[in-house]
Amino acid sequence: MSVRERLGSLFKGQEELDLTSGEIAKPLFFLSFPIIITNLLQVMYNLADTFWLGQFDSPQPLAAITFGFPLVFLLISLGMGLAVAGSVLVAQFTGADEPRKAEYAASQTVTFAFLASALLGVLGYFAVEEFLALLGAKGRVLLLATEYMEVVALGLPFMFGFFVFISLMRGAGDTITPMLVMFGTVVLNIALDPFLIFGWGPFPALGVQGAAVATVFSRGLAMVVGMAIMLAGTRGVRIRPGEMVPDLEYVQRLLRIGVPASVEGTGRALSVNALLFIVATFSVTVEAAFGVGVRVFSLIFMPAIAVDRGVETMTGQNIGAGKPDRAAAANHFAAKASFAILALLGVVIFAAAPAVMDLFTDEPGVIREGATFLRWVAPTFGFIGVVRAYSGGFRGAGKTLTAAAVSITMLAVIRLPVAWFASRGLAPEGYWFLSTPSPTGIWMAFAVSNVAAAVIAFLWFERGTWRKADLTEEDVGSGAEDVGEASPTDD
Repeated sequence: MSVRERLGSLFKGQEELDLTSGEIAKPLFFLSFPIIITNLLQVMYNLADTFWLGQFDSPQPLAAITFGFPLVFLLISLGMGLAVAGSVLVAQFTGADEPRKAEYAASQTVTFAFLASALLGVLGYFAVEEFLALLGAKGRVLLLATEYMEVVALGLPFMFGFFVFISLMRGAGDTITPMLVMFGTVVLNIALDPFLIFGWGPFPALGVQGAAVATVFSRGLAMVVGMAIMLAGTRGVRIRPGEMVPDLEYVQRLLRIGVPASVEGTGRALSVNALLFIVATFSVTVEAAFGVGVRVFSLIFMPAIAVDRGVETMTGQNIGAGKPDRAAAANHFAAKASFAILALLGVVIFAAAPAVMDLFTDEPGVIREGATFLRWVAPTFGFIGVVRAYSGGFRGAGKTLTAAAVSITMLAVIRLPVAWFASRGLAPEGYWFLSTPSPTGIWMAFAVSNVAAAVIAFLWFERGTWRKADLTEEDVGSGAEDVGEASPTDD
């Protein structure tokens, strides 16, 4: 078998996928597998920064991006709802065989997403230092984190533009093209990092700020390539310049789906930031261990996130096609598969926790504390897979508010209170390992919230209220009537 044939057995283009009929496992796999690779490559941005900054003698650069990463996540999450809304509408219009309405939705999504991210970037630039200080960053860590985040804030429209490209292409069923574009820009970012961080060759030594410059430049290039692909219309969904003029009536439709999705993403980001406030009450060593641990989780959870996005697309297209039973079957299959895969990964990480930490830092204290963190959370990895699978189904059906409610319950109602009380030595009498202030309480909170959220997501999905997605009638049936029946070449 040739290399091309072997690759073809793993990846299938959107023209080869039928998400609304036939078996479920294969199309979900071929839809999700490229997303795993894309997300893995995206994580490489953060891992590359972590690796190179970990080469400094001091843990301060690592601690700085520990504070910076959640803020990046927050800024992107605030605007990510528009990308989710665009993906859901494109998926449902595609399932309903309404390609022109899918194109109009994509065009409007690009416009409003760019405007929103530009506004967030400007506001973020002037607020990052105060926000980081509020989280507990201080001294040189605060200075380095601020330098990092100022660059990221100014480059937010370019970074966010690529995320929108990924979302819209996924809604149309194309997950391969974003993967290929991501691969090229990750290679560029990894190559640029040491030159800009350490000042190799003709470049100045920018330290932590150099990592941010490399990331913004690489993702900006990815955005340009992605927009060019959609303008050409040869893959995925097409955007048309004439339909990118802001439609204030249509943005209401995007916001109705997108605001709850932003709440979900923002809730995740705020929870990490709030946890940082608790983490910052301990030593820099704990801060660095938390930062590395969270990055390891972002890598391990790639299969669950990929299945989440794959189920979102399958649910959206099947809801658009009027097949809610098939959408339900896809969700249940995805939950079982995600649980099995992540549970297995949890066993591996539990056994190899110190070795995993050693990949990112030479500091013995960081390795020891980080390994403890990983071993508390690893046994509950499978439950994260269940949460993500059903959350994807809720979003695909247009029930983004339900997905947000599950996320907020998991993070704000369960994880944060448990982390605070347990780490303060305020646990009930008899829990000797939590009787004094210790970061162990924070690590335990992750495990407790993961299990509880999986149970909540399953029970909520079983209620079946997602089947009554109002998008089926209002948006898929009558959206973008003013687009008309333009020819495929009409711009």
